[in-house]
Amino acid sequence: MEVHANPAIRRSVTGAVAGSPWRLLLAPFSPAAWRSTAHVLLDLPVAIATLIVFAVVLGLAFGLVWVLLLGVPILWFGLLLARGVAVFERARFAALLNEHIPAPVLRPTNGLWDAFVRDFSSGATWRALAYAAIVLPVVGTIGSLLVGTVWSAGIALTLLPAYAWALPGNNVAGLAGAWSVAGWTALGLMALLSAPWVAQGVAWIDVRIGRGLLGASTTAALAARVQRLQTSRADLVSAADAERRRIERDLHDGAQQRLVALAMNLGMARAKLDDDPEAARHLVTRAHDDAKQALAELRDLARGIHPAVLTDRGLDAAMSALAARLPVPVSVRVELLWRPSPTIEAVAYFVVAEALTNIAKHARATRADIVVWQEGDRLRVDVADNGRGGASLAAGSGLAGLAGRVAAVDGTLHLSSPPGGPTRLYVELPCAS
Repeated sequence: MEVHANPAIRRSVTGAVAGSPWRLLLAPFSPAAWRSTAHVLLDLPVAIATLIVFAVVLGLAFGLVWVLLLGVPILWFGLLLARGVAVFERARFAALLNEHIPAPVLRPTNGLWDAFVRDFSSGATWRALAYAAIVLPVVGTIGSLLVGTVWSAGIALTLLPAYAWALPGNNVAGLAGAWSVAGWTALGLMALLSAPWVAQGVAWIDVRIGRGLLGASTTAALAARVQRLQTSRADLVSAADAERRRIERDLHDGAQQRLVALAMNLGMARAKLDDDPEAARHLVTRAHDDAKQALAELRDLARGIHPAVLTDRGLDAAMSALAARLPVPVSVRVELLWRPSPTIEAVAYFVVAEALTNIAKHARATRADIVVWQEGDRLRVDVADNGRGGASLAAGSGLAGLAGRVAAVDGTLHLSSPPGGPTRLYVELPCAS
């Protein structure tokens, strides 16, 4: 059995050098800097494309609106096109900046006319049009030119000593006398070191604008969240009722029967104690075995309700104990900044317990990996195995019950299990300190 615990805290490349004097020097080479730069520089071609397209579409729409209302369907086409741009932009934010902007939820429609009315009355659609036709062309162009200029100037001036001799008149483009080559090179280094921060600052502004115009409105997001919580609460009540029935059944069919047999054997042993001591001894032995089995069943039942090791020693020890009982090698890594609340700990524990149970019963895996860590105010649980895959969140499966348990605490659960494997169960839970 392979069990590891690593107390190191997961960090990004830039976060790993936070507080270090090398952070400023390493910034231009960090993945975050390059992703932010790529995102901002891509703003320019995207902005030009959207400006051209929407200038044509909106020009035709408003130019033909008085000609038998021909501009109305063209404007509708522009709204649909803006929604497509919004989808593309949300995907770009996610791919380059790892910023997942929730898409606004549009009500379902019944027929073409209903869709027409829905799109013209939807604030999300008009916000997408404003972003694609106005905000992105303006803000994207300015931000892209600013970042491109800082990076270009930084690189050009930093490399100035390599080509200063080739400049006309060997006077550094006429600026010698005001500054030496060394001075301009130092300025270039400063620009080069500041470029990543400029790129990330512009990208931050892009994200704020994107969330405001491309994401779900606050009211809609709250309504959707309330709906999810109501659904998950109902699922949790059903799950709790099913768990209560399971406990009652296990007590009735298991420990209770053992205790009844124990009492009967002790009663018969007492009756035979004087007349047949050997038979009484045999009955006491059977009663002793029944007592041990009843205790074992009660311990298993209590572990299924809430394991004592989780309360006493936390997630690291509890998950290591789970891994130790699995018949395949399991790697466990738990990296916590602080201990989550008992409710969140219990949800994380039962997520891993159910996942490992499925691995042992169905996956035919030869290895499993458990990683638990904290990022910000979220607890993340990742359970993976190299088994045959095919796991499902369909109703009736144990994983479906886990989804309800996770949703009840406002968490999210994602399952990837293609046929042939591998399987990965990823859960995020709130764990604010």
